[in-house]
Amino acid sequence: MTSYIPLILRNTLRNRRRSALTVASMAVSLCLLGVLLVLYRALFYGGETTPGQARRLVVHHRIALTQELPIAYEQKMKRIPGVCAVTHLRWFGGTYKDPGNPKNRFGQFAIEPETLFNVYPELKISESEKQAFLSQKTTCVASRALADRLGWRLGTRIPLVGAAMLPVTLDLTLAGIFDNPDGNPVLYFNWEYLRDSLAASDPHRDMIQQYYVEAANKDVVSDIASRIDAMFEDSPYPTKSEPEQAFLLSFVSFLGNLKLFLAVIFGMVTLTVLLISGNMLSMSVRERTREVGILKSLGFSSGEILGMVVGEATLVAIIGGLVGCACASVFCAAFAQAMRNAPGFVSIVRGMSLSPLMAMLTLSIAVLIGTMSSLVPGFNAARVSILDALRYNG
Repeated sequence: MTSYIPLILRNTLRNRRRSALTVASMAVSLCLLGVLLVLYRALFYGGETTPGQARRLVVHHRIALTQELPIAYEQKMKRIPGVCAVTHLRWFGGTYKDPGNPKNRFGQFAIEPETLFNVYPELKISESEKQAFLSQKTTCVASRALADRLGWRLGTRIPLVGAAMLPVTLDLTLAGIFDNPDGNPVLYFNWEYLRDSLAASDPHRDMIQQYYVEAANKDVVSDIASRIDAMFEDSPYPTKSEPEQAFLLSFVSFLGNLKLFLAVIFGMVTLTVLLISGNMLSMSVRERTREVGILKSLGFSSGEILGMVVGEATLVAIIGGLVGCACASVFCAAFAQAMRNAPGFVSIVRGMSLSPLMAMLTLSIAVLIGTMSSLVPGFNAARVSILDALRYNG
C-alpha cells in the first residue's frame, strides 16, 4: 500500500479548495472534541489529590453551603479520635475599592489564625509575618498571586465593605504574604475581628460556614467524617463532611447533569464531522468513477481501490486532527488562564491542558472518523464493474 501513497496524495490535492475546506471543517470539529475531552477529564477525573488534601475534610451544613454552623462545634470535633487540627472559615464577600473592576474581586475569608497554618501546612509564610498576623487582630495575610495583582506590600491598608448579611466595614492591614501551591488569589483575616465588629445581638456573630478538619492519616478520614455527621445528625444544624477534593469538585454539580450534556455535544460533533468527511469522499470518488474503471482495467484489485479511498480519507482526517489538536491546546491554555482566579476551580484548571494522551485520543478519533466515512464510498468504488465505470458520464 505504501507504493500507492503518491497516488493518494495526488487524489487528495486534486480539488484543493474542497480538500482545504474539509480539513478546516474537521479541524474545527476535532478541536471542539479535544476541548470536550480535556474538560470532561478535568471536571470528573483530572483533579489530583495532594497529600494534604487526602488528610483534610470539609464540614458544612447538610442543606446548603450558605447555611451556617455554630462555632461551638469546633471543640466537639477536636475530641474525635484521629483528628489532629480543626479550623473554621467564613466567607465575607465584601467590596474592595471599585467593585466593578474584576481585579478587585477575590476570596475573602474570616479564619482562625492560630490553626490556619496547622491545617494548611502547604501555605508558606515567613515566621515574622506569621507572628505579626497572630499578634494583631486587625491584620490579614494574602496569597502572593493576589498581592502581586493588586500591588500590595506589607503594611498596605485594605478596607473591605461588608454586604447586607455582614454590614460592617473592616479596616485591615497586610501583615504577611504567603505562597500557596494552587496560586489561588485569596485573603485571610481574623474571625475574632469580624465577630467583634458585629452587634452583640447579631445572629451571625457566633456562626461560621465551614470547618476544615485535618486527620492523622488518610485512612481514618472516612471514619472521622461518619463520626462528625453522626454527632450532629439530630441537631438544628446537621452537617455533611466530605474530603476536600470531593468538596471542590462538588461545585460542578451546580451546573446540572454536565456529564450527559458533554456526552450529547460530543456525539453530535462526532456525527457532524463524520457526515462532512463522508460527503467530501462521496463527491471525490464519484468524480473519479471513470478513473476507477481504468485502474481496474490495468489490474488494480477491488481491495486496492478500497485501500486508496480509505487512505485518502485517513490522510485528510490526520491533517485535520493535527490542526484541531493544536487549536484545542491553545483554547485549553486560554481557558485555564481565564479561570485561574476562580475560587474552588483551581484543581480543575490545573487539569485543563491537552496532554499527550488526550492528543492521541483525539487523533485516534479523527482516524476512526476518516475510516468510517470512507467505507461506503470505498465499497461502492470497489464493487463497480469496469464496463459501468467506463460508461459513467456524471
